[in-house]
Amino acid sequence: MTSRIYVRPQAETNMATAATWYNQQSPGLGTEFSRAVDACIAAVARNSAMFATVYCKVRRALLRRFPYGLFFVITDESVVVIACLHWKQNPNRIRSRI
Repeated sequence: MTSRIYVRPQAETNMATAATWYNQQSPGLGTEFSRAVDACIAAVARNSAMFATVYCKVRRALLRRFPYGLFFVITDESVVVIACLHWKQNPNRIRSRI
């Protein structure tokens, strides 16, 4: 079953910042990062329950090729993406976004 996905503005900012940084490192790499995010969001939409719970009701889906994870919460009618963080960032940052 495909779920409706909502991406919070803070998560969109995380994604845009990372894509900009990757484009500065190598032209076009930010686009590849954005594609990896889109693929990860599609996987979450298809089967959100398959991803591991990392804190309370927050689950994490890892991006392919990039050291980032999408953090999301499953509600009755949708999936809400609350953050897109690098693996080395403090995961406690998601607690304030729940």
